[in-house]
Amino acid sequence: MKASAVIVGLIGLVIGVVVGKYALVGDTGSDTATATGEESAAAPTGDKVRWKMASTFAGELVQLGDQGRLIEKRIGALSGGQMEVKFFEPGALVPALEIFDAVSTGAVDAGWSASGYWAGKIPALQFFTAVPFGPTAGEAIAWVYFGGGLELMQELYEPHNIRPMPCNLISPEGSGWFREPIESVDDLKGLKMRFFGLGAKVMEKLGVSTQLIAGGDIFPALELGTIDATEFSMPAIDLDLGFHQVAKHYYFPGWHQPISMGELIINLDRWNELSETQKEIVNAACMESMLRGYAQGEAIQFGALQELQQKGVEFHRWDPEVISALDAAWQEVVAEEAAANEDFARVWASLSEFRENYKLWGDLGYLN
Repeated sequence: MKASAVIVGLIGLVIGVVVGKYALVGDTGSDTATATGEESAAAPTGDKVRWKMASTFAGELVQLGDQGRLIEKRIGALSGGQMEVKFFEPGALVPALEIFDAVSTGAVDAGWSASGYWAGKIPALQFFTAVPFGPTAGEAIAWVYFGGGLELMQELYEPHNIRPMPCNLISPEGSGWFREPIESVDDLKGLKMRFFGLGAKVMEKLGVSTQLIAGGDIFPALELGTIDATEFSMPAIDLDLGFHQVAKHYYFPGWHQPISMGELIINLDRWNELSETQKEIVNAACMESMLRGYAQGEAIQFGALQELQQKGVEFHRWDPEVISALDAAWQEVVAEEAAANEDFARVWASLSEFRENYKLWGDLGYLN
């Protein structure tokens, strides 16, 4: 989908939430914004909120981290200082990959992360970060907000005492940094590689040994040879992390993450303590963050790529035979995961049905 169309759509959603004229689509709970503008103005503002928000991503990391800091600022500004959601760096409150449990128990009030990190607890949550060979931005947000995705996301988190919301949307990723060119599927066999989510299971089908490593720990692992290769994010973020200093071959497209969604997760008890107005402030800030994340991501990639070229990085597009092998492996993975987990199968069925229907519009409405 063209970036302009995505941005226009998101602007409409954000404005609708902020002025209080429309319901937040996809959320059918009692806290949904259904009031008119007059009713919203009359709603109680609630007690002052002072929350701690643990982050998986370092605050200075472009888009992944600084967007969390923006949420801190925007919730404060929109609430007139009545709500403080303080951003804490990875490890300051809890380790980066232990935020789920901390939010669930109420040890911390909220978390800034990505749902795919909790695959070991709820495999179906991976669909709310990225899907191999999956939807691009327009299609993804259409499914989340108008196709039932958000309801499924909330349903999966609720037994764990967590209220989730999509709160960041970023551009396609690169699909790997390698020390040597990858000419065929055989060149992947035996590699030790940092990889995320469902894409990791695909790589394992092709003989790669994968590890999930938090962003701040990847460079030393790559430099020391603990791993042979890595993927992490888009060019602008990968540039910041310095992978090009060790591996000079950067591969595209990001078949494993055509887009990535980040999340704000909130302890459900804390969420239920908020007034309707306060809930709408959080909703509005996250919708705004989705728009800003996608727009910024599309604007900063070419500059990062130009800088990487100047640093001697070689860009590669995967050979069609490799893409074909990856796609075939993905079909095996998703069939196996769906057979093993009922919730995974339900979410996959929802997304698949939506994409099949969307294809009629997608094929007609946009230039290929």
